[in-house]
Amino acid sequence: MGRLFWKFFLCIMLAQVTATIGIGGTFWLKNRAAQQERALDIDTSPPAQMIIEASSATLEAGGSQALRQFLGKLERMRVFAVDAKGQELMGRAVHPAMLAKARAMLRQTQPHPVVREVDGSDGKRYLLFLPSSERFRNAEAGAARDTLNAVTMSGPRAMGSGPRPHEAGAPAPRGEFGRGPPPRLDTPYRTFIPLTAAIAASLLFSFLLAWYFARPIRDLRQAFEAASHGDLAPRFHASGKRGDELTDLGRDFDRMTGRLRSLMDSQTRLLHDVSHELRSPLARLQAAIGLAHQQPEKIAASMQRIERESERMDKLIGELLTLSRLEAGAGQAGAGSLLSEDVNIADLLHDIVEDARYEANARRVAIAVAGDAAMADASVTGQPELLARAVENVVRNALKHSPDGGTVEVNLSRPPDGKQEWLRIAVLDRGPGVASADLARIFEPFFRASNTQHSTDGHGLGLAIARHVIGAHGGRIGASLRSGGGLCVEMLLPVKTPG
Repeated sequence: MGRLFWKFFLCIMLAQVTATIGIGGTFWLKNRAAQQERALDIDTSPPAQMIIEASSATLEAGGSQALRQFLGKLERMRVFAVDAKGQELMGRAVHPAMLAKARAMLRQTQPHPVVREVDGSDGKRYLLFLPSSERFRNAEAGAARDTLNAVTMSGPRAMGSGPRPHEAGAPAPRGEFGRGPPPRLDTPYRTFIPLTAAIAASLLFSFLLAWYFARPIRDLRQAFEAASHGDLAPRFHASGKRGDELTDLGRDFDRMTGRLRSLMDSQTRLLHDVSHELRSPLARLQAAIGLAHQQPEKIAASMQRIERESERMDKLIGELLTLSRLEAGAGQAGAGSLLSEDVNIADLLHDIVEDARYEANARRVAIAVAGDAAMADASVTGQPELLARAVENVVRNALKHSPDGGTVEVNLSRPPDGKQEWLRIAVLDRGPGVASADLARIFEPFFRASNTQHSTDGHGLGLAIARHVIGAHGGRIGASLRSGGGLCVEMLLPVKTPG
């Protein structure tokens, strides 16, 4: 068990014990107050009335001395005999509130028979009453038996009979009516049994709860340890049945490691692709330099080759930097971005098409622009340079793959489902197209279809850049095959809502 487990355990155990002591102490104080209040009450039960009548008869017949002996014989009942000065016959302390309550009951219109003021045969007057006590309540079933026993043993003496043999100092016989109270379990043991059970239950509950909290955290720590050594495999997919915040944290960690692994794989793949793409122009540069050294008369042709390969490498590095910034999030567009502005898509397409026609005229490729009249004023919130770069890459890609004398179509319209909050830019060509399995992969960096690997220039980064730009602006891009040959690249962008 780790340190976190014991911290959980001790904190939960302390809370359990504190709650037990607090609740138990509250009930104990409340019960004690109730007991103290009941202890000041006057017992009005039938057994109390019986013992008061016996005490009154003893006082009237034998006087205070006989009553003293009678009260001394009682084992369960504490009958109080108080004179006019407030002195109790047996010398016991009487609570003033209890004495006041007894006198109040005596002054009632119909005095209760359990409170009596009796004159003894010796002329002394006593107030007789029986207090309510726990001892009497626990022994209520044997009260009548004690009364009969006391009357039986003290009655003849109260009437003036001679002493019995056992009264000379020997203990009273314990017959059927003189049997003492049954043995009781010692009070401290009875108190500690529920306390021990509560502490044991708190220990068990604290252990289970601490284990429940500490286990996923321990697993998460092991996952962090494994991730620090390069192992990014998910580890919390099997513990999803818990359904608590700790499990959610573990699943978030799995998603994080999965994303890290995906980024590391993409970076490794990108490094491999860049190395592969740079190797060819570097080899051609070295060949041109070597040819210039060997054949000085062809240095002009060699310099042209070196210049062309340098431009190709510069273009590749520029596209790589653009793609890197987009993947890092530098091209995120939005209403809160300082570089975001409202871009009119119709004007943007017009400028791109005019620039592309200059290149297309050399191959006699026509560019036809068609659009919905309602979309003439449609605008998108974003970065105009990036949007222009994305659409231009798609248009130039269509020009590269179109045959000489062909036509590239650029359409601006609403989506086929008619949603008013989107606009659709479709670029269509009649080139060789791609295989159906490669439609999703053409937007990956450095991907080239098998039928176009050596037929056109380029590095396979244009469509990848377009995908990142369109995605950064909250849109989607996809490709589909045209009937009769060719490819259709469709871009969907959210339209800026007026107001």
